[in-house]
Formats: sequence, C-alpha cells, structure tokens
Amino acid sequence: MYMTPENSSSNLVYKLANLPNKPGTYLFKNNSGKIIYIGKASNLKKRISSYFVNKSSSNKKIIELKSKINDFEIIITESEQEALLLENSLIKKNKPFYNVRLKDDKSYPYIKVNLNESYPRVYITRKNSDDGARYFGPYASASSIRKTLNLLNKLFPYRSCTKVIDGNDEKPCLEFHIKRCIAPCTGNATKKEYMKLIDEVISFLEGKTKNIKTRIKKEMHDASKDLNFEKAALIRDRIKAIEKIEQKQKVVGIKKENIDVIGMSIKENFACLEIFFIRNGNMVGHKNYIMEGTKNEEEDILISRFIENFYSENLSIPKSIVCSVIPVNYKFIIEWLSSKSKSKISIKIPKRGKKNNLVKMANENAKENLKQLNSKINTNEKLISQGLRELQEELGLPNLPKRIECFDISHLQGSNVVASMSVFQNGQPMKSQYRKFKIKDNKIGNDDYASMKEVIKRRLTRIIEKGKKDFSFSKIPDLILIDGGKGQLSAVMEVILNLGVRDIAIASIAKKEERIFLPDFSESITLPEKSQGLFLLQKCRDEAHRFAVTYHRNIRANSVFKSPLDHILGIGPNKKKTLLNKFGSINSIKNSTLEEISQTKGINKNLAIRIKESL
Repeated sequence: MYMTPENSSSNLVYKLANLPNKPGTYLFKNNSGKIIYIGKASNLKKRISSYFVNKSSSNKKIIELKSKINDFEIIITESEQEALLLENSLIKKNKPFYNVRLKDDKSYPYIKVNLNESYPRVYITRKNSDDGARYFGPYASASSIRKTLNLLNKLFPYRSCTKVIDGNDEKPCLEFHIKRCIAPCTGNATKKEYMKLIDEVISFLEGKTKNIKTRIKKEMHDASKDLNFEKAALIRDRIKAIEKIEQKQKVVGIKKENIDVIGMSIKENFACLEIFFIRNGNMVGHKNYIMEGTKNEEEDILISRFIENFYSENLSIPKSIVCSVIPVNYKFIIEWLSSKSKSKISIKIPKRGKKNNLVKMANENAKENLKQLNSKINTNEKLISQGLRELQEELGLPNLPKRIECFDISHLQGSNVVASMSVFQNGQPMKSQYRKFKIKDNKIGNDDYASMKEVIKRRLTRIIEKGKKDFSFSKIPDLILIDGGKGQLSAVMEVILNLGVRDIAIASIAKKEERIFLPDFSESITLPEKSQGLFLLQKCRDEAHRFAVTYHRNIRANSVFKSPLDHILGIGPNKKKTLLNKFGSINSIKNSTLEEISQTKGINKNLAIRIKESL
C-alpha cells in the first residue's frame, strides 16, 4: 500500500499505480505546482514508489521532501544514461529546492585543436563535443587558459587567423614577423611542416615535453654552430619556459598516468569539491566547485551527483578517478563514463601511497576553500543585514526592506522607450524575477515622468490582481525604488494615490549626488558614503539601469533590420532579400515600375501592385 502525503489527491495514487517499468526522469511538485525535486531512474515505477511505501527513513532531507510531494510528472527515456543528461538539464533550468546544485555549473573552458581543418587552429572553446577535434582541459578560468595559449603560441608558432589557407598569399601578416606564425598562407611552411608543429602542440598539452625539449635543444646547438646566436637565444628562452611549466606541474611519484583526484569537504548546506587534473604524471590544473543544498546529504550521494554533473559536459575523462568515497550508484557511473570515453574507467579509493596522499591533499584544499566560502558568506550576511537595518531606520520603513524592486527608463531621444525592474531579495539579486517593459503609449516620447507612471501603474495593477500567472509579479515589495529625483517620485505618487495602494513604501534615488527622496518630505536624505544601506540601493539602481539599457540596445538593433517590406502580405524573408538584392534599396523599389518589380523572381503582378501601393 502507498503512503501518500495528507494533502495529495486520489489522482496521485492512480498515477503511482500506473507507473511504467522504464527508465526516465521524474519531477516532484508541491501543492502549488512548483517543482521541488528532479531525479532519474532505471525503473521509474520502483524508484518513485520507494518514496511512498510505508518505510521510515533516517535521512531528514528525504523525510521533509516526502511530506511536500503533492504531484509528479515523468519523462520516459531510452536509457538511464539519457535520463541522466535530461535530469542535469532540467535541474539547471528549474533549480529545485531539494536538489543538490553545483553553484559553478557553467560550461568550462577548453583548448581545442581543430583537426578538422586543413591547417588546424588552436583556440579557446566552451563546447566540448565528439567532432574529431582534440580537446584539452577543463581549465580553471578563461584567464588561465589565455596564459597557456599565449605561451603555446610563443613555443609553437601556429596560425591564429580564421582565413582559408591555400599557400598563395603574397605577404605574411604581422604574426609572422613577430615569430608567432610560420606563415603557411604564403607557402613559407608546407602543410607537412605545419602539421608537425601541431603534433608538437598536442604532445605538449598531453604533458609529453621530453621529446620536444630534446628536439629544440638540438635546434639551439645547430643555431649556435651556424653562429646564429639570435635564434639560439630565442630557442633557449623557449626551453626555459617549458622547464618552468614542468616544475609547476610536477607531481612526485605519479608516473605517466592520467588521473582526476577528487577531494571533498561538507559543512551544513554547502560542500566544496576540489579536483586535481593529472595528465601524463603532471599536474596540469585544478579547480574547486561549490555544491549548494547539501544539508543532511550523505557523502556517497554528493560525490555521485558531482561526477554526474562534471563529466556530463566533459569529454576529457581520464582512465582513473580517485576519491575518498565511492559514489552511491557506482556500477551505473562506471558504465556511463566508460561508454562516454570509449575506454574502461575506474573509480577507486587509494588506501596508501602517493595517490592516497593526493586525495588527502585534495580534501585539505576543499576544506580550506569551504572555510573561506563560509567566512565570506557570514561577512556578506552581516553586511546585508546591517544595510537592511540602516534602510529601515533612515527611510522610516515599517518593515525591513527584504524585497526591493527598482525601476528605470531607457530610450534614445524618445524612440524605443523601455523600462526595467530589478529585484533584490534579502540583499541578493533575483535575476530570474527581473522584468522588462515596452512603453505602450507611443505619444510619451522622451517624457521620463510619463513612462515611469505607466510602468508603475502596470506593476501595481498586477499586485492588485494577485500577479495573475507571473510569479515575480505576485510578490509584494517592501520597497519600490525609482531611478530618478523628486520629479519622478512625485509623478509616481499620483499613480499610487489613484490606485489606492498605501501599504508599499516608495523612494527615489538621484544619480551623482546619490540623494534619496521620500514622499511627503521636502528635503532629501543623504546616507554616509560607506553606508551598507546606500550600497544596497546603488546595486539595485545599477542593476535596473543595466537591464534597461541592454533591453533598449537589443530593441534598437532589431529595429535597424526592419523594413517596410516586412508588413506586406506575401513578402517573406526570401522575397525581401531577392528584391533588395535586385534593386539595392527601398527607394529604388519605390521608384521602379510595376513591370520591373513583377519581373523579379517570385513576384507576380498582383504582388507587385501590393508592393507599389504599400510603398
């Protein structure tokens, strides 16, 4: 018998009884329909039913989750591996409260050697796909990868241009003259010579520097024999650069192995995972990741979630992964990683020796990073709390301004007028709740007061209507902040009085002087320059301004590509392109005869008449 939550319906019992014995992804929802947890399963019926059977659990998080489940959805997939990819995608999109989340789950930078090109390029990418190219990474940051590429290009002067190489260019570019390209574009280097250079780039990125050093040392000696001391000095500097990198990368006791070492530290609702990338016995990089929502989670579940998240976007999987705990779904993860990398992968806990020391070192790094994070969080929380209290006191607010909504207007000489709303909850930006507005009244032009009145009226009307279907509009702000001075505030107060909304605090902040205006006060308020309250208002204002300006630029850019032809029935993108290619401009089309227009490919006489009438 299924033990379902008290507030669930008979529909849930029916859905549980009719679950398929197939792999897939499931989405648990609470009584307001919000997704609170997303999971995957090799057998949906067994996995979902396990949450509802009469079985006690010692995991507080599971107990709490089970009490909140009111409904669920399922998505059937072909395999558990496909379900894993879908699960990761849905978690990133929906950010459910009860899922463990990687805070830094953006795409990581890689070095790509594009072997699909006749003369391969070497460049940064965040897309790691199985396309025949070679990928190296991930790297800790774009800045670290740029430093590596800068050195690579000095050591191995490969091309950085995007042109098609045929060897027939008359002159090489500047890169050739500053020793950063061997100019295959002019035929200065043959394709064979260029590919030899690319092979060395790949060897270097794989950590195989011994043969490279041997070869270029010979080149240095040959240059010295030929009395070409300038070339010999240049090669000597390249050797020193390689040796410097080798010293940084050296890991004592690990010989010619490719390993990822994962360390972990957990405290309350956060976990830090440190990963060392060891390639060919060299430490080529490291990175730490923060996981959020880890309270009451077991270590084997967290390591499993991390491995699934990290390697779902990473094709550069070493044959060996070492860590301090085996993931909960070990067998599936091994099969998935092996299938993904097309070679057998192992996950082990080293009990002794150098690898054990590396895991301890990774754990220690994770612990230290988590300590710093907690210190930063505690400091930020104190500063935010101080700022909120300052605002309540200085602005005379009835409550702490936990939710602040800031509004700004953007336009260019009265054209394409738009507005924005930034949202800060407990001192933090809630970017998913930001909103943008197009000013509907075309007669407003560059009247900022009228624009702000329209936007605030639309916002407050949504509050009166309980937000309709927009979650961000259903929330009532503790403070509405206007980007502007006393004039904007007075204009907005007219709207507030007309709508009869009296229980929402409102203020405006003027640029430059950073003066704050309040209703019914003739004098402005000036907060101390280092006030945390002022800093919070400035952040809200700056975010609203940034969001409005970005939206306005996008609209303006799109309007540039609009044409009078767009509004003519029967004219689509292809016919518009054909007409403009033939006549060159709208004016030329306007001045052409019906016969000339109707002779255009795809344009009959009736359509030509319509075009002439419209223009």
